[in-house]
Amino acid sequence: MSDIVPPEVRPKPAVPAKPPHVGAPSPSSPFPPQGSGVGASISAAPPSGIPVPIGSHGHIGNHNAGHGVGHSGAHAATHGGGHGGSHGLSGGSMLLGYIGIDTIIEQMRKKTMKTGFDFNIMVVGHSGLGKSTLLNTLFKSQVSRRSAGWARDEKIPKTIEIKSVSHFIEEGGVKMKLTVVDTPGFGDQINNENCWEPISKYINEQYEKFLKEEVNITRKKRIPDTRVHCCLYFISPTGHSLRQLDVEFMKHLSHSVNIIPIIAKADTLTIDERQEFKQRVRKELEMGGIEFYPQKEFDEDMEDKSDNDKIREAMPFAVVGSDKEYQVNGKRVLGRKTAWGVVEVENPNHCEFAQLRDFLIRSHLQDLKEVTHNIHYEAYRAKRLNENGGHPLFHNLNLYSNYHFPSPFQECLDDRTLPLRVPPGGYSH
Repeated sequence: MSDIVPPEVRPKPAVPAKPPHVGAPSPSSPFPPQGSGVGASISAAPPSGIPVPIGSHGHIGNHNAGHGVGHSGAHAATHGGGHGGSHGLSGGSMLLGYIGIDTIIEQMRKKTMKTGFDFNIMVVGHSGLGKSTLLNTLFKSQVSRRSAGWARDEKIPKTIEIKSVSHFIEEGGVKMKLTVVDTPGFGDQINNENCWEPISKYINEQYEKFLKEEVNITRKKRIPDTRVHCCLYFISPTGHSLRQLDVEFMKHLSHSVNIIPIIAKADTLTIDERQEFKQRVRKELEMGGIEFYPQKEFDEDMEDKSDNDKIREAMPFAVVGSDKEYQVNGKRVLGRKTAWGVVEVENPNHCEFAQLRDFLIRSHLQDLKEVTHNIHYEAYRAKRLNENGGHPLFHNLNLYSNYHFPSPFQECLDDRTLPLRVPPGGYSH
């Protein structure tokens, strides 16, 4: 009986001292902050009003209660504290002190800041719709292909030519490699039959590059990402309806890339005309079974659905782009000057450019990348693997040119739809 410690004199659990650089505990914490120095090794017990599980899997400092007097206080504290992290989550127990798991977000932020971001955006539309100007306005920098040395007197190409230019942008310590992919010549010919095929081919080629890097035996630490994360499709401000070319393009590419339709040069429409045109475009897209980003089936929870429903109701955004500044009411603004005044690009009462920028960059940029990787790229990857019988892709068998395989093994390599078979007795090289 003398070896049993009465409950009122049990050794008190040890709680690790909170680092001095960490702020005060949150108001929701039921325990006072721990001190430092000698008192930190054996600290005060929690208030009696708070239950502490004893003898359960949620060992938090009281595991030493049944070990008897023979265990020293230091060993008991160490033994009791050692079980807090391993069993605390399964028992749903409370933390008795500061651990530091809240620094994970900061660790991720620092890691991401070092590596930077990649964002690849494609613009598609007729010539003269202001594609280059809008991109310069979005990123407040000269990022379009025309800014990269495209001559103004250069003729419109007879066929679609895919042109891309990359820039490194830094803001607030965050670095991003921005790649702008332009499609000059789209829809500018008399016969535009299947004019979307070069664009579709380019998008799939970027998926194929990424897939080849993934299936390599020795992969790069960071695979270069040239996949198109977003496609801005420029709709002519006719005020009537979509052209058949617009419908066919979005129908063929909506399942391989994130398409965001926008009405270009919206200052050519009145407010009523603009609203009626937006409603007509949405109805035609729905009738054609065309899904644009953000797709309804990709909403993860009710909060996402609520936010994305508001965006879908506002699309397609009617925008105006300009990289010129004018003086309006004593301040400099980006706008387009007319005989009746200045159309302010960033004024929500004049156009919806601000909503497009907030949606594209400030709220959904990371989601655009995730949908590209998890949905569109995965669909392409599954298709390619199914074409190959579900086995790794062997695009180039020169890897085996220095080896001598017996005939059964060579036959298996020739038939790529079958799994590799090792002939009896093995093979030599």
